[in-house]
Amino acid sequence: MKIDSVQVRDLTHSYGRRPALKSVSFSLPIGVTGLLGPNGAGKSTIMKLMATALPVQAGSISYGDLVLGKSPVRDVRRLLGYLPQRFSIMGTSTVIRNVSYAAWAHGMKGKELSDAVEYVLEVFDLSDRAKSRAVSLSGGMRQRLGLACALVHTPRIAILDEPTVGLDPVQRSELRRCISRIGQRSSVLISTHLVEDLVGVAEQVLVMNEGILCFAGSVVELAQAGVSRERAEGLSSGLEAGYTAVLGASR
Repeated sequence: MKIDSVQVRDLTHSYGRRPALKSVSFSLPIGVTGLLGPNGAGKSTIMKLMATALPVQAGSISYGDLVLGKSPVRDVRRLLGYLPQRFSIMGTSTVIRNVSYAAWAHGMKGKELSDAVEYVLEVFDLSDRAKSRAVSLSGGMRQRLGLACALVHTPRIAILDEPTVGLDPVQRSELRRCISRIGQRSSVLISTHLVEDLVGVAEQVLVMNEGILCFAGSVVELAQAGVSRERAEGLSSGLEAGYTAVLGASR
């Protein structure tokens, strides 16, 4: 199935009486989309809904011809690679078994599976720990293992919630390169608190604040939104200034 874009329309969600999303609409084309916003803005809720980890209360999410809530969930999940902020691994199994299982669960087998596992372990600098038990990994290595499991099958839609947590600058750079490659043929949504993670990677940026989508546009357009603030306040980058300006305007 060819998927040119993911469509989110009027997505609304509440936890009890507390609203988390308020009629959010956007499209994810092929390529990388960055999702920015302060804590509690609704970023993780969007990602959980798109990854089928939460049921849709109101609005719609469609993946090509598949519509969440109408199409079989298993068909949607076959398309996805999802890394939540908190994820589980098979701690007593080895690194390579964790990644191999993730590949197998997404329908890979034989040489395709072994080649994909070997490649993704190399990308995330885990090859020398392939036979180590996952429980023995440091926090940063564990994060890289989660990413390897989420991306080993080169998903058509990758949903990555704060993937750079625990990574050093070199590892973040490697991750950006990997995401760029996947984004050449897949839709990638990446949330982050580090605006610089999106530079040179994201074609589109979404900014959330208090459950509302307050900006959707290109990286250049976001930077342009903060030109005057960058000069006045001496912020370190135009993108950071644009993000700050957009948040200020939404209050």
